[in-house]
Amino acid sequence: MDLFLWGVLPYIMVAVLVGGTIWRYRYDQFGWTTRSSQLYESRLLRIGSPLFHFGILVVIIGHVIGLVIPKAWTDFFGISDEMYHLAALGLGTVAGIATLVGVGILIYRRRTTGPVFMATTKNDKTMYVVLVAAIVAGLATTVLGVIGPHQELTYRDTVSPWFRSLFVFQPNIAAMSEASLDYQIHTVIGMVLFMIWPFTRLVHAFTAPVHYLFRPYIIYRSRDGRPTTARGIRRGWAPVGTTDRTPDRKATTTGKTGGTRR
Repeated sequence: MDLFLWGVLPYIMVAVLVGGTIWRYRYDQFGWTTRSSQLYESRLLRIGSPLFHFGILVVIIGHVIGLVIPKAWTDFFGISDEMYHLAALGLGTVAGIATLVGVGILIYRRRTTGPVFMATTKNDKTMYVVLVAAIVAGLATTVLGVIGPHQELTYRDTVSPWFRSLFVFQPNIAAMSEASLDYQIHTVIGMVLFMIWPFTRLVHAFTAPVHYLFRPYIIYRSRDGRPTTARGIRRGWAPVGTTDRTPDRKATTTGKTGGTRR
């Protein structure tokens, strides 16, 4: 079982995640969307969506720091285990609670708002169950890993070395098998979440509209072409990653009859 969970399942998860994403992009581009329901209800969405998205962003950053950065590096910079675990407890708990509250509001909104509930598919329900299970398990491991019973081995001695060993195709199965049960459960749920990721609305995370941060201003002009303000029209940002599609204006000449010809 340890060989399958910690030596085989991670690579199955990567194959399904990558292959499923490619398949979804090639054959279901019109379904590559969050299926936004903002038109049906926006009051709860304005509260739950920022809580969930900002919380999950901090959670992802915390996972990257905890799994990728070796313990020897933090020791080299003089960061003690107490300081590290205190920061992990503070930021991890706040981010986990924000994420859990946010997704709870979104689920409550989806369950109690008629049109939103009607637009909810079985696929969405499965995704929410796995997502909430991953968040709850992660929050539990954060709290228990610091204030729970004393453990000689932490995730920095077990889960992190195992995670890094996967990239060199030499999975450290022994290290992961020594991890506590809560970390093992959280890891398995996380792998299940990534396996269903390409086939749910979560796939929209791979196409975040980062380009919007760098696109030029939208310039509005009056019908007669005169500036809309007394100061004139300010030069907008130069387009980034796009081509100039502004049509050329051809010169106007006057004919013998006094009319205009373009």
